[in-house]
Amino acid sequence: MSKYDRVVVTGMGALASIGHNVNDYWQSLINGVSGSDYVTGFDASKFKTRFACEIKNFDPLKYIERKDAKKMDAYAHYAIAVSDEAMNDAGFTNGNYDPDRFGVIFSSGIGGFISFQEECISYGLSGRIPRFSPFFIPKIICDIGAGHISMRHNLRGPNFAVLSACASSNNAIIEASYHLRLNKADVIICGGAEKSVGESGLGGFGSMKALSERNDDPKTASRPYDKDRDGFVVGDGAGALILERLEHALKRNAHIYAELAGGGASGDAYHITAPHPEGLGAKKAILAALDDAGMAVSDIDYINTHGTSTMLGDIAEIKAIQDIFGDQVKNLNISSTKSMTGHCLGAAGAVEAIACIKTINESIIPPTINHFTNDPEFDADINLTLNKAQHRKIRAALSNNFGFGGHNASLIFKEYTA
Repeated sequence: MSKYDRVVVTGMGALASIGHNVNDYWQSLINGVSGSDYVTGFDASKFKTRFACEIKNFDPLKYIERKDAKKMDAYAHYAIAVSDEAMNDAGFTNGNYDPDRFGVIFSSGIGGFISFQEECISYGLSGRIPRFSPFFIPKIICDIGAGHISMRHNLRGPNFAVLSACASSNNAIIEASYHLRLNKADVIICGGAEKSVGESGLGGFGSMKALSERNDDPKTASRPYDKDRDGFVVGDGAGALILERLEHALKRNAHIYAELAGGGASGDAYHITAPHPEGLGAKKAILAALDDAGMAVSDIDYINTHGTSTMLGDIAEIKAIQDIFGDQVKNLNISSTKSMTGHCLGAAGAVEAIACIKTINESIIPPTINHFTNDPEFDADINLTLNKAQHRKIRAALSNNFGFGGHNASLIFKEYTA
């Protein structure tokens, strides 16, 4: 690390079912609030799963002119909202930055999922008359969130999206760190946004048997590590981080939340949707992140797991953690905030990175809620931070996210020291 520029976090923006800004999101996390509820955006009465972690009462017109909002998918609305919060949080207002040295690497796992669905339905109902909206393609592509952010703030540095399913925004953060370390930019806004709660989202994931079907009790449906878990809860969400070269941040006297110590990525090369049963890909990503950060397992105090509440995925990830940390695992706090936010797909990494940074700043571990029955697959001496937040000093936090196709990406944030 010494031969590269250090990378720090100077701004954050969050949007989830449990909060429309960083503070509200964080307060919900530490208080164990579930965002899962019956779907209101469409009639889900005939679906196997009728609930989700849906973002409700969000008004894009607080951020975007009506005529412009109509040209965007909801995921782009989310991207703009969190980027505005992060830019303001970092003190980047009124163009007080060099636009040629300010980049955007912002992702989505699926992009304009809902707009694609609506346009195709409209085409089918029209008697197959090809009257597509001229904004159809710009609304659905996965890079357009990054494009809108760059145009909104006149950011002319590196600008692209990274697509790796549910690992997308973790990979976006890693890519941003590379550009900053190598002095290709001074500042990059990075993260991800996803609007996946729709007919296609519930229907598609439901047909794969990936979703919980606990329709009688949606609030407790996301149950990572519980013996009776039956699938994940799909969620809307977005998160943005302002990453900055340390020298640049110090020069402008910026508030520094944490340092991005390292990141690692790997491939399972195993199955299109299932994780490697021994967690080999997850293990390689975690080890790569530790190596990149120049840190030992004893340096990590908290792990925010991928922890989606699926039978196979939860087991594989914990196996990887146990293999790497050995006896040190007893000294860790581990939790899955997806028990509260649901699985935000391509936005999950950014949303959970913010949770990790807040644990470092506030010395509070958000819990894994909805735990009722111990699963014998998990050793009793592993602290899964069940049902209630715990207070402890956090020097460094590891965040994992893994995606369909065998994509794995891990991040390490640590307390900033001069």
